[in-house]
Amino acid sequence: MKEEIIIAGFGGQGVLSMGKILAYSGVMQDMEVSWMPAYGPEMRGGTANVTVILSDERISSPILHEYDTAIILNQQSMDKFEKDVKPGGTLIYDGNGITRHPERTDINIYRVDATAEAARMHAVKTFNMIVLGGYLQVKPVVEMENVVAGLKKSLPERHHHLIPMNEKAITRGGEVIKEVSMVK
Repeated sequence: MKEEIIIAGFGGQGVLSMGKILAYSGVMQDMEVSWMPAYGPEMRGGTANVTVILSDERISSPILHEYDTAIILNQQSMDKFEKDVKPGGTLIYDGNGITRHPERTDINIYRVDATAEAARMHAVKTFNMIVLGGYLQVKPVVEMENVVAGLKKSLPERHHHLIPMNEKAITRGGEVIKEVSMVK
């Protein structure tokens, strides 16, 4: 098993922490893991992305030019990374702020309206966990118990009281993700 993922959006959307939680989850599951963030000096409000590789074999390089899955959280990232999803791969996106929706017919496309769902839940900061839950519904590459362990590892201890709310958001993301199109 090898899953090569790009998560991309604006700084402040939890892009890097979503990748870190996935990476820690993989470590907890005895996988080989690579986590490689990329962001500009403006970070919050600027673009940010992270490449995560989860594998049951050694990872030869953390640098990728195409991905099994792209998780896209803004239009700039859609424009940049949609073309880099491998044929037969998966693209998951939040529709908020997207003006040009994905157009490829050779990949599986899912939409998770995490911004709207986080607002409905009165928990805007769980946006990225809703997206993560949608991803894990489509591609259950790590087990939920390891995701919770990843949350504990990545959140400072003073924020551990928020873990149940984050678990709820992950579950909700799995419930609200919708398939837009499927490989033909």
